[in-house]
Amino acid sequence: MMIAKLSLPRRTFLRGVGASVALPLLDAMVPATTALAKTAAAPRTRMGFIYVPNGQALVNWIPEKTGADFDFKPILKPLEPFKSHVTVVSGLSNLEAESRGLTTGPHTRCGSVWLNGVRPKRTEGADVQAGKTVDQFAADVLGKDSTLRSLEIALESNFNVGNCDNGYSCAYVNTFSWRTPTVPLPMEQNPRVVFERLFGDGETVEARRRQMRRDKSLLDAVSAEIAGLQKSLGPSDKRLISEYLDAVREVETRIQRAEQRSDATPATLTAPVGIPEVHADFAELMYDLMLLAYQADITRVVSFQMAREQSSQSYPWIGVPEADHDMSHHGTDPEKTMKRTKINTYHMTNLAKFVGKMAKTPDGDGSLLDHSMIMYGSGIGDGNVHSCHNLPVVVVGNGSGQLKGNRHMQYAMDTPVMNLGVTLLAKAGVNIERVGDSTGVLAGL
Repeated sequence: MMIAKLSLPRRTFLRGVGASVALPLLDAMVPATTALAKTAAAPRTRMGFIYVPNGQALVNWIPEKTGADFDFKPILKPLEPFKSHVTVVSGLSNLEAESRGLTTGPHTRCGSVWLNGVRPKRTEGADVQAGKTVDQFAADVLGKDSTLRSLEIALESNFNVGNCDNGYSCAYVNTFSWRTPTVPLPMEQNPRVVFERLFGDGETVEARRRQMRRDKSLLDAVSAEIAGLQKSLGPSDKRLISEYLDAVREVETRIQRAEQRSDATPATLTAPVGIPEVHADFAELMYDLMLLAYQADITRVVSFQMAREQSSQSYPWIGVPEADHDMSHHGTDPEKTMKRTKINTYHMTNLAKFVGKMAKTPDGDGSLLDHSMIMYGSGIGDGNVHSCHNLPVVVVGNGSGQLKGNRHMQYAMDTPVMNLGVTLLAKAGVNIERVGDSTGVLAGL
């Protein structure tokens, strides 16, 4: 029996003047026979690394119970609806960030060591040196056949230069992603720039600028190709394409609205043009860009910095007008601990919204959440004392069947956090014997 079916390559793009739109995985990209379909639809694991600064209020993070069906403390509570995809890991430490006689620079050391396990060189100059990070080891393999090798984004600016933390260059806190031991990767804060990087296709800088100034959507540039493709697709693919393109257009519209609201006069400019005025909207927009990048398989590795170490961001809309860093030094005061918990929970709530969207986004024989591993945490444990021990770490997603979820895994205190890094890499098919101070994989994970 002959099976007639449109066959598209997995790496299919719609191209127009100044635009390139990657498509999500469609039935038309899978061979018609069932046996071949299962092979072709084999998921590609996505990895994400999300950093929050200044530690967490650990008393409201670490579950009392280990193993399955653990208790979700207040900070982790927003993730409870997705517990089958949640793995909390305790006992991990950043030993290369210890003071070792130094009385200054704990934030720099803890933040820069988080994803590489390498003690940073203490310098205020351009001769920075740390270690290649887990995300970049992942990008070496997972990014070989994706449009973008990796994507690095942030919610706070990384414009600071010079000395940021008692003898340490600002380069160490502007990012936690290092391509090589001497090349830190900048994190993009402007959602418009991120969008253009994902979907813009101008051959020159000026071409991209012209595209950014256009009032109509990027999708208008590929409307003819969209119409032609839709005619040849089956009902389920038509629906998936329509939903995906609606999401792309909706994100673009939000960016355009944010740009229109921004006051770009030098006297009042406080943030790059295009950033939403409401922090929660900003976070959701950047998460949505991350979601689109995963869905269209533009990149499989994303690093996202919620804020820089020693962040002075305040959160008056949740009842915390004080600076984040100040509240991390709560001195066990109940009121300050409560405010610190509110900040930590706010960030977790934003993550949970993203996780919920991933769970609803089809990807092959499952969802994006099924096929992803998102490591979320901080390089500091107890921010009150700048502790680099017992770090708050949670991994969300099933990693294409490699992670079970619904577990609190407690390891021996001061197990290197890079043991988790090496373990996650192995589960994604990236076999690295050692990263930084790692001593092996985490048993049972």
